[in-house]
Amino acid sequence: MTTVHGSTRREFLAAGASGVAGAALFAACRRPRDAGEGASETGTLVTRTLGRTGLKVPIVSIGSAYEPGLVSAALDAGLTYVHTSGSYADQNHERMLNRVFRGRPRESFLVGSSPDFPEYRVEGGGLSEDLGTRADASTIAPFCEGSLQRLGVAHLDLYFLASINDPATVLHEPYIKAYEDLKRAGKIRFAGIATHRNEPAVIRAAVKSGFWDVVLTAFNFRQSHREEVRAAIHEAAEAGVGIIAMKTQAGVYWDPLRLRQIDMKAALRWVLRDEHVHSTVPAFSNHDELEEDLAVARDPALRTEEERGLRQGEAAGLTGLYCQQCGACVPQCPARADVPALMRAHMYAVGHGRPHHARHVLRGWTPADIPCTNCSSCGVRCALGFDVRDRALAVAGVLDAQPARG
Repeated sequence: MTTVHGSTRREFLAAGASGVAGAALFAACRRPRDAGEGASETGTLVTRTLGRTGLKVPIVSIGSAYEPGLVSAALDAGLTYVHTSGSYADQNHERMLNRVFRGRPRESFLVGSSPDFPEYRVEGGGLSEDLGTRADASTIAPFCEGSLQRLGVAHLDLYFLASINDPATVLHEPYIKAYEDLKRAGKIRFAGIATHRNEPAVIRAAVKSGFWDVVLTAFNFRQSHREEVRAAIHEAAEAGVGIIAMKTQAGVYWDPLRLRQIDMKAALRWVLRDEHVHSTVPAFSNHDELEEDLAVARDPALRTEEERGLRQGEAAGLTGLYCQQCGACVPQCPARADVPALMRAHMYAVGHGRPHHARHVLRGWTPADIPCTNCSSCGVRCALGFDVRDRALAVAGVLDAQPARG
């Protein structure tokens, strides 16, 4: 749902009949909000309790917003939880939030972050987004200290272990001990995990651990395994684990040319219809988008016509841009490419209009790391119907356009 300056989730590509998918990575123009669509500026924000943490939070929180004035406006409007990471914008997102937080009473806001671990090579030469159990747990405390200094706060309310795709990672004792030590030292209040892939198993592992307080999980109407994710969310919430949903906007657009947009309010309401989801972290790039999200926070009821609208893209044969990270594609690829990472990068570059975020997802990659560039045909059949090779080649173009930072 996020985008960079000048390109927002409310925009569409000004492309004619000769437009190509690659152009959508770089060219977009602003589409004004429909008349009468704006949120009411009054009304109470709906809140839910974040599991056993006891923290009462609005059902909509602050995701990746990169303008200080926009974050300030969201806080002033009553959104209290701000989500960031040591990996966002080369640590500059945390530095930006420092400026926003100055002068605000510490008890007036909640902030969560996560360590910025390096990516690891996997068999076949690709890079894995799964943290696994190889990372040095002794680096977690310094990562946390760095976030505290950049944010200008004495403690983090939530500190997530991110990029978790394997239940074994959730249960890895060195990680748990490192987070226990941070709690004991007063550096963090609550510990969480974040998962984009294999969500049901990861969520259940968090419950089994008895340690992790919060789960940040992908959850949206486009996941083919959404009911499995929902069932795991219910089990975790009933066990006292706080649930925050991300990727709620399901890739933002139905098509790579950005001509047909998903109903953003309806997508967010679809997630919040489940009361076991305690909050969400949609991102916003301008005040119109913030007002849309505030409208949902005041009135989360999903209308019948909105729910019908969420099915129109599929009915039209459109595959959307959201990759559910199921991994069913990986065994099909002779080169064992990390296709989910490539498709996630494509979603950020095209749907979110943020090629720099795509490059961060593929940090350390070059076009040569994408085997599709040397493959004349593709036998991979995506569960959601993506043209995998076409999208991978578009991502190669993003990597070619500008080297990854950091």
